[in-house]
Amino acid sequence: MRIAVVSDIHGNLLALETVLADIANQAVDQTVNLGDLLSGGLQPALTAERLMQAEMKTIAGNHERQLLTLRSEQMGASDRFTIEAVSPSQLAWMASLPPTLEVTEGVLACHGAPDDDLVYLLETVEPDHVRPATEQEVQQRLGAHTNWSVVLCGHTHIPRSMRLSDGPLVVNPGSVGWPAYEGDSPYPHVMESGTARASYAVLDDASDRWEVEFRLIDYDWESAALIAESHERYDVARALRTGRL
Repeated sequence: MRIAVVSDIHGNLLALETVLADIANQAVDQTVNLGDLLSGGLQPALTAERLMQAEMKTIAGNHERQLLTLRSEQMGASDRFTIEAVSPSQLAWMASLPPTLEVTEGVLACHGAPDDDLVYLLETVEPDHVRPATEQEVQQRLGAHTNWSVVLCGHTHIPRSMRLSDGPLVVNPGSVGWPAYEGDSPYPHVMESGTARASYAVLDDASDRWEVEFRLIDYDWESAALIAESHERYDVARALRTGRL
């Protein structure tokens, strides 16, 4: 079986369309979307319309939860922009999405960690830097979910994988639509992929165990950056052009 894995689109329709075109050439059996679908200062309503029509299994990320549960004054700029742009039917669609999903036998999809959509599974934030998580840290964050063959996660926007010695292959496909951002917990930090290209992953079990290929896709990020600038999101525009803040 071959599974395409996308995550963290953040309303970047131009990147999404290019990635979907590439997936169409990869002979995959199914596509799974790990959430953070719309928020980001680009084209949330059009992206929602496209995703609602797409044939892919989709879960909610932390931004979907925030859009559905927070008051406008509690939201950050990306969520406030999005909540004002999407339709009631698009909100209802988001509300129907589960936080986790068994994609196929032995494969679990989550956004952050299986029990918390804000947890970084494969990265650790220190007071002065971000580093790859250790195997012990990943095992602790998975908790009772180490019996899966594969755990798919997003949230950090950084493509990375780790095969636990006594547990699953953990895969983060990176971000389709927003290659760098600032975080504030547990310490202020930045997450930077270092490239403007859209990222996703393809999993394949043809070798009798799951293997992962990360794919970086060129798309028209200059046009995406101009859309962000038209909404006065100059921080997003810089990230889209450079993969850095």
